[in-house]
Amino acid sequence: MTRFQLRLLTATALLTLPAAASAHRQWLVPSATVFSGTTSYVTVDAASSNDLFFADHRAMPLNGVKVWTPDGSPGAIANGSTGEVRSTFDVKLDKAGTWKIGTQTSNVIGTFRLNGEEKRVGGRPGGMNPGAQPGAGTPRAPAISVADIPAEATDVKLTEVVSRNEIYVTADQPTTTVFARTGKGIELAPVTHPDELVVGEKASFRFLIDGKPASGLKVTVVPGGKRYRNDDGARDFTTGSDGLVAIDWPAAGLYWINATLTDDKPSEAKASQRRLSYTTTVEVLLP
Repeated sequence: MTRFQLRLLTATALLTLPAAASAHRQWLVPSATVFSGTTSYVTVDAASSNDLFFADHRAMPLNGVKVWTPDGSPGAIANGSTGEVRSTFDVKLDKAGTWKIGTQTSNVIGTFRLNGEEKRVGGRPGGMNPGAQPGAGTPRAPAISVADIPAEATDVKLTEVVSRNEIYVTADQPTTTVFARTGKGIELAPVTHPDELVVGEKASFRFLIDGKPASGLKVTVVPGGKRYRNDDGARDFTTGSDGLVAIDWPAAGLYWINATLTDDKPSEAKASQRRLSYTTTVEVLLP
């Protein structure tokens, strides 16, 4: 077997893995994280994939992407384009300081039964029915909201989902206004600025849950380039009682950082649990 045939066989095997066996990670990747002046554009790729940060699965929809300027006011994306496996867009960095770009979602998902039939609550509208194959022409039924659940419904199983996936880009000098807390879900309140990460220097990040230090939160750090390694190189860290975690960087490059938690503190009275997640991509440079 030739080297090319071996590569093709490996790629085909990845594409045919069952859904439960493949770990698709959603990510945002900026063309750079530090820029000089206030006339530059940052280009961002957005997708979910098996290998970080290689687009091989699905593009991220751009309708939920937001931009926060260094003074906290809303910004805008430009030149947005969505393909089969990757979306891309630009942001003009016309103000000095640190910008935040990403998605913040809060919704309730789940199921209930009505007259013996299972109904779906929340989720992504306009997708496919469960089990349908792309191109099969079987559109997913419109999602039902929590308010529309009939009183006679049974087996109501609801989960509140609060997630953030955001990156930070700095023009000229780093600032901290974009880290203002909302007090809901998992948030990053960094001690070390995420645009000042260097190989050989530990970074201190504080994670908050509902505005308070997140004690005992597991934080997973994965370097990019898994496509060229035998394993994904993931490392797990745990926050202290003050919500702080110290992360070292063995090599320069892009790193995917993720923290998740499930608890029983939903704000929706009909939900039984809450699922929280926070994701960011950072760039680590050589000293």
